[in-house]
Amino acid sequence: RPTSKPYTGELSIFEDPKRDENLQPNRIMNILGIKEGSTVADIGAGSGWFTVRAARRVGNGGIVYAVDINRDYLDYIETRSKREGLANIRVILGKEDDPLLPAKSVDAVLLLKTYHEVAQPIRLLKRTREAMRTGALLGIIDRNGKGDDHGLDKEVVVKEAARAGFVLVNQYDFVKPDNLDYFLVFRASDYSP
Repeated sequence: RPTSKPYTGELSIFEDPKRDENLQPNRIMNILGIKEGSTVADIGAGSGWFTVRAARRVGNGGIVYAVDINRDYLDYIETRSKREGLANIRVILGKEDDPLLPAKSVDAVLLLKTYHEVAQPIRLLKRTREAMRTGALLGIIDRNGKGDDHGLDKEVVVKEAARAGFVLVNQYDFVKPDNLDYFLVFRASDYSP
């Protein structure tokens, strides 16, 4: 499928004050079950916009892995986490097909406006599933599109996730009022409570 070229530009675009209002990070974290003590992976972390919010939520007893394939972005997140006094953030220079997360380590994973850039989505999702604890949730927020226009139809995401061993457990469209964005929540298909 077509993909968008990974964004390598100025990080300030991710810090627009309206982003909190549009994306509702606390609601995202509630849906993904992110709470004090959780271990979270932010794949495609960019500026760390979600990373720092999750780090505040999980507190000193939790960990947030900021995963990106861009070393400059991870350097920015490390500097930001020190400046904001967040010692619970760990940066990981991932690969395009592997986030390089520790096995069975995370309670929740988020790919925020990143999935349309993933060139090998099924391999990436399989590796992500290996890092998820039993019952962990995977959230994918993106917008509908053709793949090469910084969006990807949600039906494509659901099919690719199924091929990687995930089942869709819920979906939301609250992330923006234009109804272009979607929030899909998955769980490993072999999960049984």
